[in-house]
Amino acid sequence: MLKVVGEDIGAFYQHYPRVAAIVTVSSAGRKNAMAVAWHSPVSFKPPLYGIAISPKRYTYQMINDSKQFGINFLPQGQAATVVAVGGSSGSFTDKFTEFNIEEDSAIKTDVSILQDAYAAYECKVVDNRLFGDHAWIIGEIVAVHIAVELFQENGIIDLNLLQPVLYLGAETYCAADKNSIKVLDRNEYGKR
Repeated sequence: MLKVVGEDIGAFYQHYPRVAAIVTVSSAGRKNAMAVAWHSPVSFKPPLYGIAISPKRYTYQMINDSKQFGINFLPQGQAATVVAVGGSSGSFTDKFTEFNIEEDSAIKTDVSILQDAYAAYECKVVDNRLFGDHAWIIGEIVAVHIAVELFQENGIIDLNLLQPVLYLGAETYCAADKNSIKVLDRNEYGKR
């Protein structure tokens, strides 16, 4: 395998694909939604989830004011919603009205939960730190919304029933190949 080595980092899409998600927020009587690809679980106990957002974004300002956010995971069929939400500013557009986004009610926060989300977390901010040109915002998950029929008994997405929105970078999206699944026992493969 030929590799190019250099110091020009560029867009660094090499760590993709990533599950694309929509962050929701409500503050001062306004609500907003923003597409994110940079997000991750941080801890089981307490249950913490992190999102990376530029402080220039309207969503960042709203999260900073409200100290809460939602993270919504959508099926591949909703990729156009992810793109629409990600390509417009909430400071000028009511994205929920403009893109006909239907909502479910939150139970522990004031954030919108997207009706089309197969899973969503309601989070209360516990930390917010600037790293380079993005802030890493960590929220404690205080409520989970999940379409349990789309998951296997072990909690893993059933790819026969659901394809999550995967982002490859550079405005390119794809779906997971259900035929490529391998279950590898770490007790067998991890022996040293």
